[in-house]
Amino acid sequence: MTFVKSAKALVEAGLVQDVGALDAVAKRYAIGITPAVLELIDRADSNDPIARQFVPTEAELLTTPEERADPIGDLSHSPVEGIVHRYPDRVLLKAVHVCPVYCRFCFRREMVGPQGLGTLTGPELDAAMEYIAAHEEIWEVILTGGDPLVLSPRRLTGLMQRLAKIEHVKIVRFHTRVPVVEPERIDEAMVEALMSSGKTTYLAVHANHPREFSPAARQAFKRLFDGGVALLSQSVLLRGVNDDVETLAALMRGFVENRIKPYYLHHPDLAPGTSHFRIGIEEGQALVAALRGRISGLCQPTYVLDIPGGHGKADIGAATVSGGDGCFTVRDWQGGEHAYPPE
Repeated sequence: MTFVKSAKALVEAGLVQDVGALDAVAKRYAIGITPAVLELIDRADSNDPIARQFVPTEAELLTTPEERADPIGDLSHSPVEGIVHRYPDRVLLKAVHVCPVYCRFCFRREMVGPQGLGTLTGPELDAAMEYIAAHEEIWEVILTGGDPLVLSPRRLTGLMQRLAKIEHVKIVRFHTRVPVVEPERIDEAMVEALMSSGKTTYLAVHANHPREFSPAARQAFKRLFDGGVALLSQSVLLRGVNDDVETLAALMRGFVENRIKPYYLHHPDLAPGTSHFRIGIEEGQALVAALRGRISGLCQPTYVLDIPGGHGKADIGAATVSGGDGCFTVRDWQGGEHAYPPE
């Protein structure tokens, strides 16, 4: 199998019947599906949850009034190119704006891809590193993008060695789809590159459906963990993909079985052309509450909303307590309400 990168290639791969309006979608948003993802797609299922994440549809041409090109306000917190400094002790470093796959719900879909913001130039990367070095409050650098693991081990090593020289940076975190969508990239050289700074290295694995834990992905997770990389999860709550408690439970258990600690379950952001993926917040809260009584505490993610405009994340799963002045009503996972302290 080969990479799918165009509307025509979607037809050739048997993912759509005809190009139709997909050329118009492709002109605005990048298309990318790896061979590993192609193997996961059930072409006989018109509602396949893997295909829904990666195969474009005409629905992406519909933009609703509340949607925005920069839904979480990255640009308003970008002091220099490639840096987002929203919280005091950590920054995002966006060295690249390309990915091996392009998720149809991506909140940075206006910025990534061949027509996006591209890879930082040498001078831009120098400026980003100088910014990190000059701000001693920065304890953690989070490499995101785009997907930072599209960089070669050689280039990643060079970047990590530059971070190694900045004493106040203690944690380096990567956000990536690669272990799931291109697991063959997670070889010994890649793991060595990720660990080459001497800092504590975390990697947040993005997966949204339990079928994404293929045998090859599981081997990639094992290589990372055995190589010393601490693993976290991030997922997006998506209509038609994981918006039922059984699928969410299987997804979170799958993470834990692979030594990946569930971290964030994101409410979908207001990116253009993504309204068909969004569920209501109350529906999401009900799903997360239902998880509480069904799966181990090890498997519980934090349900978060990135507040539009760059105001940061809010824990919107914490809707089980109401009241004040020392008297509260606590709602359990089955919907029962209890006074606290007890009367």
